[in-house]
Amino acid sequence: MNISVVIPLLNEEESLKELHDWIVSVMQSNSYSYEILFIDDGSTDTSWSVISKLSELNENVKGIRFLKNFGKSQALHAGFEKAIGDVVITMDADLQDNPEEIPGLYQMISTDKFDLVSGWKKKRYDSVISKNLPSKLFNWAARRTSGVKLNDFNCGLKAYANQVVKHIDVYGEMHRYIPVLAQNAGFIKIGEKVVQHQARKYGTTKFGMNRFINGFLDLLTIWFISRFGRRPMHLFGALGVIMFIIGFGFAFYLGVDKLFLNPSGRLITQRPQFYIALATMIIGSQFFIAGFLGELILRSKKQQQRYHIKDKLNLS
Repeated sequence: MNISVVIPLLNEEESLKELHDWIVSVMQSNSYSYEILFIDDGSTDTSWSVISKLSELNENVKGIRFLKNFGKSQALHAGFEKAIGDVVITMDADLQDNPEEIPGLYQMISTDKFDLVSGWKKKRYDSVISKNLPSKLFNWAARRTSGVKLNDFNCGLKAYANQVVKHIDVYGEMHRYIPVLAQNAGFIKIGEKVVQHQARKYGTTKFGMNRFINGFLDLLTIWFISRFGRRPMHLFGALGVIMFIIGFGFAFYLGVDKLFLNPSGRLITQRPQFYIALATMIIGSQFFIAGFLGELILRSKKQQQRYHIKDKLNLS
C-alpha cells in the first residue's frame, strides 16, 4: 500500500465527509493505493457515526474510537500502530490542512528518501496575537533546544516513512516534537515543505493558550529525556558529586581552621560556612539518590497502556 492517512479528531462531525471526499479525490487522481485511519479521540458529537457511514461506503476507511479523550499524542500512537502504508501522512480533521499537498509529501519520502517531512504553514490564517506570535516564539525555542532546524514543529501535516512511525513512541503531549523523537531514534534525514494553510471552515479550535505553556514544559522534558532519559545518573549523579565536593571542601576548611589555624576562634556552628557545607552535602546526597532511583525505575518499569479503545472499523 502506498499511503496511510492518519487523522486524529475530536468533535469534527461537520468536516469529516468533506475531508474524506477531498482525500479520496487526490488518491484516485494520482492512482495511489491508500487507507484513511480516523482516530476518534473521545468525541461527544456524531463524529463516530459519520466515520461509520464513510467506512460502509469506502472499504479504505478505517476507524478507532477511544473511550474518552486521551489526547492527540495517544491518537497518533494508535494510528501509527495500525498504519500499513509505505508512507504515513498525518493531518488534522478541521480542513485547515490541504490534502492536495499529499502527492508532494509522498514524493519527498518515496523518491527523495526523506525519513520525515514536516509541513510549514508559512502563511497562516490564525490570530496574530493568540497563535502566530506565540507559535513563532515556541518554534524558535524548539529549534535552539533540539537542534532540529524546522520552522513549524506544530504543523499537523507531516509525512513519514513507515519504519519511522513504527520506531518512535508518541506519548503525553509529545506530538509537537515528533521530529525530535525521530531524530533521537536515529532518523536524521528530516525535511520541510511549505504547505497551504486554510482558515477553519467549521467549529472552533480545540486548543487554548495553555498549549504553549504546556509546549514549553514538554520541550524541557524532551530535552532532558533525549540527553539523560537512558542514563539519569549521569545528570543527577554528576550534580550530586559536585555539590558534595563543595560541601566537603567547606567542612574540611572549617576543620583545619578550627584545629590548627585558629583554635580559640568562634565555634564552628556560629560560622555561615558550616551551614553552607551542611546544606550542599545534603543536597548532593539527594541528587545522587535521585539518580540512583531513576536508574532503578528505568530498569524495572513496564510499558503501561495509555489509552483504551472502544470500537474499531475495518481493523483487526
